[in-house]
Amino acid sequence: MPSGSAQKPGDVVNAMNGMSIEVDNTDAEGRLTLADAICYAKTNGATNIIDVATLTGAARIALGTGQSAIFGNDESLISMVIDAGKKMGEVFWPLPLDETSKIQNASSIADIKNTGGRSAGSITAAHFISEFAVGVPWVHLDIAATSMVSSNKGWYKKGATGVPTRTLINLVVDLMASK
Repeated sequence: MPSGSAQKPGDVVNAMNGMSIEVDNTDAEGRLTLADAICYAKTNGATNIIDVATLTGAARIALGTGQSAIFGNDESLISMVIDAGKKMGEVFWPLPLDETSKIQNASSIADIKNTGGRSAGSITAAHFISEFAVGVPWVHLDIAATSMVSSNKGWYKKGATGVPTRTLINLVVDLMASK
């Protein structure tokens, strides 16, 4: 360990909203930051939240490299993101936030664990994040499968793809046009 104060499995930390989190895996630190970012957005009056992260390799295993995983607590917002993506050639595939997978994040020493194990990894990661988005329409895009290409593919050149930038811009344009 780098020092006695380094984070280690079994530690319990508190999120911005006061929830206690058992650190089950120190390599899942991004979701801790994302949880606080969502809490911060809610505290500052966000009426919709869309988060984007290369959160899990499990999304790539589940879906391959042709589409990104999408999760959320608001079917209307999920549909709007999927539709905006279709217009831009970016595909988002909805995965379930089912109760069976949710229990994998249960902790005996905190409100929640930061990981739920290997099974349904992208789903349990989204379940973790969803606990911090309660009360606001929320969508999570796991772009681990689509953020990079290893060779030229369509209009993408080898390297970063920019997914979901086109989708989010199109979504904002659509939302502004509907006002």
